[in-house]
Amino acid sequence: MKRKFLVAIITLFTIYFLGYILLRQTKQEVWERDGKTYVIFSEDKALYYLYRPLSFIDEKATGMRFHIGQHR
Repeated sequence: MKRKFLVAIITLFTIYFLGYILLRQTKQEVWERDGKTYVIFSEDKALYYLYRPLSFIDEKATGMRFHIGQHR
């Protein structure tokens, strides 16, 4: 039983992590004002809150920036 639970947790984390990587690679935008690359989260904020823990780690490790909605 413990083994199945552990496999399920690892599988869910892997799906979560790969979803974040996919989002990060497909939602990048270079902001003309500062020339830095940002990952743009949608306006509804659901993905923002879902992936916020990984984005904190990503920001510290790579310097990637994040933004909710398009820059104005």
